Amino acid sequence: MSKKALFISDHGDPLAKLGGKQAGGQNNYVKQLALALENKGWQVDVATHWCDSSAPQIETFGTACRVVRLEAGHRGFVSKDEMYSMLPAFYEELKSAVSLESYDIVHTHYWLSGLIGKKLKKDFGLPYVHTAHSLAWAKEQATGVHDQRRINAEGAILRNADQVLATTNNEKQLIKTFVDSPSPIKVIPIGVDQAFKVRGNRTHLRRKFGYSNPLFVFAGRLEVTKGIFTLLKAFQLLAEKTGPSNTPHLVIAGGDAESIDLETKLPKDEKLLEAIKGIENRVEFLGPQSQDELALLFNSATATIVPSFYESFGMVAAEAQACGSPIIASDVGGLKNVVQDGITGLLVETKNEIDLAIAMEVLSANSLLTERLSRQAVQIARKDFDWDSISARINSLYEVIIGARSNAFVSNRFRRDTSR
Repeated sequence: MSKKALFISDHGDPLAKLGGKQAGGQNNYVKQLALALENKGWQVDVATHWCDSSAPQIETFGTACRVVRLEAGHRGFVSKDEMYSMLPAFYEELKSAVSLESYDIVHTHYWLSGLIGKKLKKDFGLPYVHTAHSLAWAKEQATGVHDQRRINAEGAILRNADQVLATTNNEKQLIKTFVDSPSPIKVIPIGVDQAFKVRGNRTHLRRKFGYSNPLFVFAGRLEVTKGIFTLLKAFQLLAEKTGPSNTPHLVIAGGDAESIDLETKLPKDEKLLEAIKGIENRVEFLGPQSQDELALLFNSATATIVPSFYESFGMVAAEAQACGSPIIASDVGGLKNVVQDGITGLLVETKNEIDLAIAMEVLSANSLLTERLSRQAVQIARKDFDWDSISARINSLYEVIIGARSNAFVSNRFRRDTSR
């Protein structure tokens, strides 16, 4: 008999083009986990907000996975910061759109979805697993932004869920530090899609794309907290030191297509334009890229830069390592677990453009170090970020939770029968 799971990913449509508005690591994680569980005999429905009005309401991916898009009062893009007020409508529409009794388990992604899972457990008795993807306390430490509503909600979810999935040991410790008596926490990392693999000699690929000097790659949303401005300041420092003829290239993948001039490969945002003043001929903004395009960039890179102020995991770092790219990353959050300092890359102080520039200079000048980091990155990525083994662990976790629920039901039934 087929097993059936309901994923709730309120703002993270698994089929959204990565690099666009609110389309990043969570979207990809949800998609890849669903597909990997399909190989373990699961049917997976993903309930999400209908953020792209041109997309169909129900869309199949793989052979046994579906996206179920819900208007929740507004079809079209809505910032996740505005979705809290839409949750009641999302919940009511969800009850009409799917047969909730048909699911064996619910897996919620991000705190807004966790509130839906909490209500499904209360109203329908459905067990749920929760993956936070980010935490309010960590975000506050990184940005100074305090969100008491989210802090309260996350605390309630992390105590109510049948199981909490942390993607790194760092995230597990954060939860245990900030939440009294949390639900059981298991650490299972995020996997890497098979598109991310070694595809050839780095130098040859770089030359094929027209880059003769070292090449650094950034992939992600063009947001302050992703460290984009720290990176551009660091690259300015590097350019000043190396001179025009020896300055490496910097390729930036991500951002909304409409925010990039794809002809000049320059951003339209005035702050970004100011940040690259004087190095325009060494920096390219490519806009959103497909998985295959990103994989080729990572394969070509001297190093991939992940200068985020905070990452609960660090998906880009894992994907790039699988392609043999050394990583230069901020020494924060899950990046401290995903990137092994001196083994698969270099960790630098967050928000420190001088440290970042020095690390870029070191890898630009030391090909032996770069090649050693590259080899070790591939070996560790293959071992730690394999979707087949990761989905097997999550499948086992689901089955334990479902089994415990069934045993509890039988036990309660037996007690009622014997008390008559």
